[in-house]
Amino acid sequence: MSTNFVKNALGRMVPTSVNGKEQVPYMGVGKYKPTGRKYAPYIASCADYPADGNKIVPSLKEALIKSGLKDGMVISTHHHFRNGDLIANQIFDIAHELGVKDLVWVPSASFECHAPLIKYLEDGTIHHIEGSMNGSLGRFTSQGKMKGMGILRSHGGRYQSIQDGEVVIDIAVIAAPTADSFGNSTGDRGPAACGLLGFALADSQYAHKVIVTTDNLVPFPCIPWQIHGNYVDYVVLFDQVGIPEKIVSGTTEITKSPDRLLLAEMTSQFCDEAGIIKDGFSFQAGAGGTALSIGIYFADLLRERGMKARFARGGSNKYLVNMLEEGLVDYILDGQTFDLDGVRSMRENANHLNTSPFTSYNYHGKGNFSTMVDAVILGATEVDLNFNANVVTHSDGVLLHGIGGWQNCLFSKCTILPIPLFRDRIPVIRDEVTTICGPGELIDVIVTERGIAINPLRTDLIEKLKNSSLPIKTIQQLKDEAEAICGKPEKIEFTDEAVAVIKWVDGTVIDTVWKIK
Repeated sequence: MSTNFVKNALGRMVPTSVNGKEQVPYMGVGKYKPTGRKYAPYIASCADYPADGNKIVPSLKEALIKSGLKDGMVISTHHHFRNGDLIANQIFDIAHELGVKDLVWVPSASFECHAPLIKYLEDGTIHHIEGSMNGSLGRFTSQGKMKGMGILRSHGGRYQSIQDGEVVIDIAVIAAPTADSFGNSTGDRGPAACGLLGFALADSQYAHKVIVTTDNLVPFPCIPWQIHGNYVDYVVLFDQVGIPEKIVSGTTEITKSPDRLLLAEMTSQFCDEAGIIKDGFSFQAGAGGTALSIGIYFADLLRERGMKARFARGGSNKYLVNMLEEGLVDYILDGQTFDLDGVRSMRENANHLNTSPFTSYNYHGKGNFSTMVDAVILGATEVDLNFNANVVTHSDGVLLHGIGGWQNCLFSKCTILPIPLFRDRIPVIRDEVTTICGPGELIDVIVTERGIAINPLRTDLIEKLKNSSLPIKTIQQLKDEAEAICGKPEKIEFTDEAVAVIKWVDGTVIDTVWKIK
């Protein structure tokens, strides 16, 4: 663990070295511009691969051995099956059986189905995780039990880190619902169809060895291919690679909570009065109950006015699919499929497009889609008086969520966080957030059930809403109201041991997660 800390541009103490690698402290939005070339894997030769294109090997164990699995390697997996992933745990079962130690796991996200890996963190099979640490894995990390320091990145930050060579993947294991023997793979069809495989794109492009696992082998060519077989070394057949029913995220149903419905209604009215909802506009919302309800309000307004959105950025779900099929939106640019209606639509609708963190979120590219979105609706666990927001730790300081695409979405033209004023009688608006995941300069509007705060930097929005019937307040007023009801929350106590760091979209360290007392 590093003992050298410096203060970054947001005044947070961050380590100068993590797991033996030098780090760049957060310098500010758009301030860090690295030079050099993208990382590239070793040159391969067709002489080493079957002329008939058949890359099938009998087992995952054999594929891992052929890939050269050894101590200290970096292993990656993707999370498109979410809590229905059946492959990641098996990789480390095999590593443990082979006596391999100190592996680094780089998942695009982890879920509670990965809790069994705690035993391998304890016995040294896995040294540390670089990816979201949700649920049990988050608690384990917050208690300081992981041998190395955790690193949390956004979806775009993960692509950036692999592309830039900050993370060098030795072996990528990609679970694919459908594939051919050459390794061409897709996620939108087959018994375990989960939608797209975009989070595995960087892994396929940059890993030294790539293993595709599938339970639905089709004759060459697998069409459409979301992963190109030219990147793939080995293909392994399984009885089942994932449980598609468990890809469901959030509630996938509109909320029935009166408070949350009020949040949705206020957010929609705000967007309308701010002039955001118009013919050809674009939006992105999550898959939680409040966000889905906001989408319903958007659909109603478009329908009433005979307008349509140009595109919606997904997570796709049945409500977004309904808008596409009704003609209320021209395109879904899907980054992750959140239910089986989304999977079906991707397969059937030509205007439902699979995207990836490269196209949508990668900050070290020649632009990305996120800046072109008119409004994005996001959640947060905490917000502070400077509009800085937290999505990874709770009010008790425990690491329980990943960042996902949240950081990347902050670059939209208007970022709105509809959040309750308090949860479990604990105020959500604080003097300072426990963990900064996003700088306040990129967060435009906070919507609570008792009022809406507009970032003072957004004078244009303040001007547009100056005569609104909505309860426009300062963020200080909202904080004072919450504390009048709930009292001022006690300050969380941490030790001086860093257990994880939060990366910003450019690879710099924006904050540190500390071991809880």
